[in-house]
Amino acid sequence: MLKKLTIAIIYIFLLAFNAYAGSDGELALNKSEPKEIKDCFEKLNRATFTFNQGLDKAIIKPIAKGYRNLPDPIQKGTKNAVTNLSNLITIPNNILQGDVKTAIINTGRLVVNTTVGLLGTIDVANKMGFPKYVREDYGQTLGAWGMGPGCYVVLPVLGPSTLRDTAGSFANVLGGDPWYNTSIHGNNEFLSEGVFIASKALGGINFRAENLESFDNLETNSIDFYASLRSLYLQDRENKIKNNQRGRVEVIYQDEEDWEEIDSK
Repeated sequence: MLKKLTIAIIYIFLLAFNAYAGSDGELALNKSEPKEIKDCFEKLNRATFTFNQGLDKAIIKPIAKGYRNLPDPIQKGTKNAVTNLSNLITIPNNILQGDVKTAIINTGRLVVNTTVGLLGTIDVANKMGFPKYVREDYGQTLGAWGMGPGCYVVLPVLGPSTLRDTAGSFANVLGGDPWYNTSIHGNNEFLSEGVFIASKALGGINFRAENLESFDNLETNSIDFYASLRSLYLQDRENKIKNNQRGRVEVIYQDEEDWEEIDSK
């Protein structure tokens, strides 16, 4: 248990950049407002938000800028590898949500990319015509089961969350599944803490590097940057849980992790 608690603490300080930003600033906020969720700890949340912004400007953003200067194949390979590992979180959540078919597809994706795709650095499954990959996490599963989001919170380094999503994030580590109990080669070769930590760090760096301008744009165009990120986070989480593809919001998202566009036509 002590070992897992230690990893959980490291997990908090590596899963950075969990904030949401729209490519068109305040305009994105007017497209779809989620149900009201109380900001029960607003004073503390704003203080934590200020701390996170300072950390981003002093450390995270400069590292991301340097990373973006690396050759494109290295950046793409890193992103593919991290996405491939995220299947280990998505697959059990597909099952928990009753979507066995997608779990089987994602298991096939993981096997193909880990083997033929050189540990996931090449997305062979995509080239073979596998369906588009959609990440799932324990927070989404809890929401799909009917658990309410609870109060909005801002976590140190992690950023925007809710009580439900925070509980879901810790389930990844404290529950021990799937990072520590899943064999990626079928021969009991479990993922080590080093692999887990490295994947989170690289995922965060890649995420921030890809979205330097988008994040800056939202900050520049927002009257209240804190409120903008809060609204977009809650919009995105509601859409993910409901599998709602209506509207279009570009968001920053790391639960591991990523920016994505939610399209609805």
